[in-house]
Amino acid sequence: MICWVLYDIKKDKSRNKVSKICKGSGLYRVQKSVFLGSLDENEKDTLELSINELIDEDTDSVYIFPMSKNELRQTVLLGQAFDKKLVTDEVKALFF
Repeated sequence: MICWVLYDIKKDKSRNKVSKICKGSGLYRVQKSVFLGSLDENEKDTLELSINELIDEDTDSVYIFPMSKNELRQTVLLGQAFDKKLVTDEVKALFF
């Protein structure tokens, strides 16, 4: 399945660790606090548990949105949807 991970994390240290976990899970950064990639159910659960240990539930928010490849292809991208410096060919391949 394809997963989007979006977050708003207050502390730099926690935010950096979450970013590294997302990258380590094989997700690709598409904006500064948005990652996208393919994960199986087990990988998604592991990611969720790892992130949950790092965040402050009173101040931080993290969203993990699973979707099918069909749903991803129906996603509407407007304007500067992706940070061109961060987007890789792997991310582009998910859409086309």
